[in-house]
Amino acid sequence: MPGGGYCKLPGGSVVVALTLPNPAAPGSDVRVLVHAVNRARALTRLRNLGLRAVYLRGQTEPPTLDEITAVLHHPDGLLWRTAPETTEELWHPIRALLR
Repeated sequence: MPGGGYCKLPGGSVVVALTLPNPAAPGSDVRVLVHAVNRARALTRLRNLGLRAVYLRGQTEPPTLDEITAVLHHPDGLLWRTAPETTEELWHPIRALLR
């Protein structure tokens, strides 16, 4: 079952991490990171990209410190990579997933 969670940053913004089914390859999952003003806006950003059935239920898999650092240093604030995470794979911009 996909999981997710969030972390509130000192400046008031949040980083939301979700494990979702891969839209490009059914049967596999991706880990998606979103940096936004609040949790609702983070989910809206994903829904606006076409990922309509995105919900954050609980705090089962909150973002790690490495994930938070990765998304904060990306200009779009939206990243993904395959799950389960492998240390060899780098984070990709969200537009690479939705092609």
